[in-house]
Amino acid sequence: MPQSFGDDALGYFTERLDQAVTRAALIGTLHRAKRNKAFQDSRLVGLAIDGTTAGHSTHRGCEYCRPQHNANKEVIAYSHQMASISVVGTGLSLPFDVEPYGPGDSEYAAGQRLLARARSQLGARFADYLVVDGEYATAPFLHAADRAGIPVIARLKDNLPELSQSVERRFATCPPTRVYRDGKDRLEVWDADDFAPWETLRWDRVRVIRYRQHKPDKTIVEAQWLTNLPSRRVGSLSLYHLAKSRWEIENQGFNDAKNRYGLEHICHHHPNSILIGWLLVLLVLVIERLYRIRYLHRGTHRVLSADQLCRVLWLSLSKPSFDTG
Repeated sequence: MPQSFGDDALGYFTERLDQAVTRAALIGTLHRAKRNKAFQDSRLVGLAIDGTTAGHSTHRGCEYCRPQHNANKEVIAYSHQMASISVVGTGLSLPFDVEPYGPGDSEYAAGQRLLARARSQLGARFADYLVVDGEYATAPFLHAADRAGIPVIARLKDNLPELSQSVERRFATCPPTRVYRDGKDRLEVWDADDFAPWETLRWDRVRVIRYRQHKPDKTIVEAQWLTNLPSRRVGSLSLYHLAKSRWEIENQGFNDAKNRYGLEHICHHHPNSILIGWLLVLLVLVIERLYRIRYLHRGTHRVLSADQLCRVLWLSLSKPSFDTG
């Protein structure tokens, strides 16, 4: 009788796979997608880098296991953490690489390794901007992006007190630079490109945008971002949308990968096995998303969700229960 294989067989198999081949398959898929105009409706193609946790255990099983502590600093569990990079801002979010980090490593360091690898594999002209959270708003990371030849949009938080205070002094005393209607939201934007860089940042000037988003339910969302994208290239409203594309790596990246593609599951506590498992999940996600959102969009039928597409596939593979003759 046919038998399915279990985690042990999958673990031994992935332990021996070459991670470079899987990464090359993901990069090749992105290049082909761009050649086939999958991003043609977007003026700018973005990349986003962020970190997440995937896979928990009660004991340390490999070098990627990071201890989790309680309030008394006692180790209560272990988890696996990674930084990931994704195409964003195109209506088609495609996470295409991950970089694990274990004890003694950090999301910040893993993100820099991801950026360097993406630059060498994708090429300098693939993406137009990189969007990151405030943890990456440091001079070394911004300089690394400069070397990679990609402008950065980074969240401005209290970890940069000198710049934050300067922005607050100016924006708090002046009206918005622009006021827009963005869908059902009313959007106030403060935008200035002449802030002085902090001491270690080798930029001539820093552009800062603050937005205040008024939603129909009276909710107000406010945030600040710094960038080296010049205003002559990207206007205030466009920069607002580019900054907001950072959330795609969480919503369409991590959340989907964990809830629908099994990213949380660790089949084998071995460094190569864990990494290969994560990369294979991303490869499946990218291929499925390109097929469902781009290829199936051609024609008069509506775009199917992942769940609907899976259901149609299963129905098409089943045998009819009645005689059609």
